Order: sequence, then C-alpha cells, then structure tokens
Amino acid sequence: MEHLSKNQIKWVRSLQQKKQRDAEGVFVAEGHKCVEELRNAFELVLLVTPDNATEVEIAQMSNLRTPQGVIGVFRKRPITASSNSPIAASSQNLALALDGVQDPGNLGTIIRTCDWFGIHDIYCSKDTADCYNPKVVQATMGALTRVRVHYIDLAPWIAEVSKANIPIYGTLLEGGNMYQEGAIVDKRKGVIIMGNEGNGISPAVRQLITNPLRIPSYPADAETSESLNVGIATAIILAEFRRT
Repeated sequence: MEHLSKNQIKWVRSLQQKKQRDAEGVFVAEGHKCVEELRNAFELVLLVTPDNATEVEIAQMSNLRTPQGVIGVFRKRPITASSNSPIAASSQNLALALDGVQDPGNLGTIIRTCDWFGIHDIYCSKDTADCYNPKVVQATMGALTRVRVHYIDLAPWIAEVSKANIPIYGTLLEGGNMYQEGAIVDKRKGVIIMGNEGNGISPAVRQLITNPLRIPSYPADAETSESLNVGIATAIILAEFRRT
C-alpha cells in the first residue's frame, strides 16, 4: 500500500471542520469496527492504516485522544427531495425529529438509540449538530449505516406531516404522563420531537404538537433534577413506544 502524501494527511485533518466536509461531500470515521461497519453503506474514499501511515501521522489526522490506528474517509449519502418529504415519514412506523439538538455526543447517542429501537429516519432542524461530525460518527458506532439523518426546515415539514393525520408527539413539562393510558394514541406510527438541551422545543414547532408527553419523575412529589439529558430522554421515550 502506497504511503500517504503530506497533502493527503493535511486533507484528512482538514475534514474535522464542517465547512470542509460539506465542500468535499465526505466525512471521517475512526476505529476498525466503525470503519468496517460503515463500508457496508458508504463509499470508502480513503483508508488510513499502519500500512500507509506512521503512528505519528495517524495521530495528526485523528480526532481522538487515543487514536485507534484506522481512519476511513467516506462519501456522504446524496440528498434527494423525496428523502425529506412528509410521505417518507408517513411510510415509517415511527420517526424522530430533533429541534436544535446541538451537542455532538447527544446526537451520536440518539442515532445509536434509534438504531437499537428500529427507528430508521431522523428529521433534524438545520441548527441541529452535524451527523457527520467526527464525534457524532464515533458515538454512533456504525449506526449511520441503518439510520438516515435528514436536515430540513422542521416546522413546515411537521405541518405537512400532521395533515396526513399522523400523531405529532413532543416532550413538554406540561405534557401528559406518557405511561397513562391514552397518552400514546398509536405506538406503530407518528413523529416524536425532542428539543434543544437548554431551551427545549422551539415555539414554532411546539405549536404543532398534537400529543404532548411528559416523562414523570419518581416519586411524583419528590425534589429532583430540572430535566433529563436529551439522549437519555429519547431512550426512555422510544423504549415506551416499543413496549408491547
């Protein structure tokens, strides 16, 4: 295998930046297992291993404190008009919408959780973290091969989805206890909206929620934390939707 050139090393390192990933249409993954999983669904553009780069060069290209020795550069999935259409959401049993989730670690956890619970599409507001951020890719552990992430104008999209009589769920402090009978009208279909870490769901999206839900604390009258981490909250919500 031919040794990487200085320009290639510089190029891989530059892909830590979103504007460079967007310009090139590629993203970076690290670790043998993650890279191998992603090869099943994404075009591999460049593979970096100890066979074509030194330990020092791999560390220079890596985004990890402890580089794992293997780096893959992959082509992003093409964006198509149909992938962002309300019809795409209605054809799924269940879809997730993210309104301004900005922490890459949270997004990575959410994508991996969706993979576990069989949620194949996540619809994100444009201010949600980039799913191709190296920290997100690392946290997904290959789940991007099975979960499609779409970036859209969220409020108009949800408005169109609701016209098809699809339930729009949202996590709100004033929502109904999600464990009470009737809070979830249909576990087989719907859009579940999760909001920003600090501000929750934006007003424009909040007004479109038809079925507000609340994860109750326990016991109900006890003093507790103000809120749950959005990644944890997503896991709890999805687990309840998938409970038979």
